[in-house]
Amino acid sequence: MTSRWSSRLLPLIGPVLLFLFWQLAVSAKWLNPVLLPSPVETLGYMFRSFSDASMRTDIGATLYRTLVSFAFAAVIGVPLGVMLGSNEKVYRSLEFLIDFFRSTPSSALIPLFMLIFGITDANKIAIAAFAAVLVILFNSAYGVMNAKKTRLMAAKVMGISRWHIFKDIMLMESLAQTFVGLRTGVSIALVIVIVAEMFIGSETGLGHRIIDAQQVFNIKDMYASILITGALGYLLNLAFLLIEKKTVHWSSKA
Repeated sequence: MTSRWSSRLLPLIGPVLLFLFWQLAVSAKWLNPVLLPSPVETLGYMFRSFSDASMRTDIGATLYRTLVSFAFAAVIGVPLGVMLGSNEKVYRSLEFLIDFFRSTPSSALIPLFMLIFGITDANKIAIAAFAAVLVILFNSAYGVMNAKKTRLMAAKVMGISRWHIFKDIMLMESLAQTFVGLRTGVSIALVIVIVAEMFIGSETGLGHRIIDAQQVFNIKDMYASILITGALGYLLNLAFLLIEKKTVHWSSKA
């Protein structure tokens, strides 16, 4: 019973250490107190800000853009990754393009997307979807290619059709790696949406709120918005972890 509670309390150690270090930095005046308010003041301001309609609007706008861009990325990336992974020669022929664009910072492509989509929500969603789809595609493809060879050979020996091998073995075994791509993809989508909200004309969103607060020197609002962004990313990742545990419950078995 004690060990169970200890394991549940382990995730709290990091936040507590951050809180204590933050408080130490403020008390020791390592930075100007105006630039670094205490964690108690910042967290208090953050919780009070939830009663502000503009904060709820900004959270909703960022969450909407993130989920829409991620949905586009998943719908495109998973099937395409599975198809490419099922034919390793085809994947190898396209590997350079996939790795090239996956390694290119998506924020560097913002000017290109602005030329195509203009200063609209479609721009923010498109650039975030582009960044996420490459990660999802990469992981889905490698999940299929790394399906256990012994099971594939056994299925072929037993005369199972290619479709059933693909559907029941390769696709199922690729799910664990695919979920890694999905979790990474949703995090990347959030990051790019925040960056796009900061630097592409936007009237709503947490990224817009962060840069606006910095420009008018509203430090507490800036920190509160950053913390809310981090919490949003953590909750999205946690949601996918829970879905993965229910969906890929066999992944830890031989």
